[in-house]
Amino acid sequence: MARRPKPVHQMTAAQFEAAFPDEEACGRYLIARRWPNGVHCPRCGSTEVTELKDGWHWHCYACAPQTSYRFSHIAGTIFENTNKPLRDWFKVTHLMLTSKKGMSALQIMRFMGFGSYKTAWGMCHKIRAALVEPETKLGGIVEVDETFIGGKDKNKHWDKRGRGGKHAPTTKVPVIGAMQRKGNVIARVLQSVNKTDAEAFVRECVSNKVSLLATDESRIYGGLSDYPHERVHHAAKQYVVGAVHTNTIEGFWSIFKRGVVGSFHKVSRKYLPLYVAEFQFRYNNRFNDDIFGAAISGA
Repeated sequence: MARRPKPVHQMTAAQFEAAFPDEEACGRYLIARRWPNGVHCPRCGSTEVTELKDGWHWHCYACAPQTSYRFSHIAGTIFENTNKPLRDWFKVTHLMLTSKKGMSALQIMRFMGFGSYKTAWGMCHKIRAALVEPETKLGGIVEVDETFIGGKDKNKHWDKRGRGGKHAPTTKVPVIGAMQRKGNVIARVLQSVNKTDAEAFVRECVSNKVSLLATDESRIYGGLSDYPHERVHHAAKQYVVGAVHTNTIEGFWSIFKRGVVGSFHKVSRKYLPLYVAEFQFRYNNRFNDDIFGAAISGA
């Protein structure tokens, strides 16, 4: 059984260099994070594996009795089939986690000295995919709100705008989120803002035993009568009524939007869910003493 590494939240550059001086140190760290209870086969899950002499490969005869299945410490991870060393992957992950509002692929390329923007872009997206968290249900006091990502139609080129004049549907991308007070956030990209999708999201992510469900006056939350649902009316300049407000989730939207505008400048609808997953992971692990380890464990 590998010894579990010490938790590391926000490493400085010097601490990173000391913790991961070479590929061997990165490999040992990955094994300890990936298999804290002992190495098991990534194909069948068997713990009856045979270690090879090099220390980085194992044989599993449970899923391939005749020939055996040979795997390494990076098999089945985002690091598999890559020509970049683990140390580069760890460094990019570290940079993405320590930057509150994210770091663009172009900035990663310049910082790491990669010869290709596509290399940095691909690595960042694979890391974001690894940061997708398992689904849970929120409890206590929960705030639900939606926001829109993208520039104003009037500032876009004519062929990128919504059709039908000033009342046309916006070309912005809707994102809905639920946040537990002093807890975690869950955010999803929607195809459109409608009552059906909004209610489905709330029922999927929010426990029906919450003490309070706070939203604004939007009609898309009108069917949540089986929840202890209260609203604030922003149109009437009503923002806080006792414990009823959506200020916490709006604070998360603020961080996310400033990251999009300040770091990434433009995010496509296709890859927006990955950026949402990155910001959600970083926010939910803001008090985690081992955020880097949590990210590597999910890789």
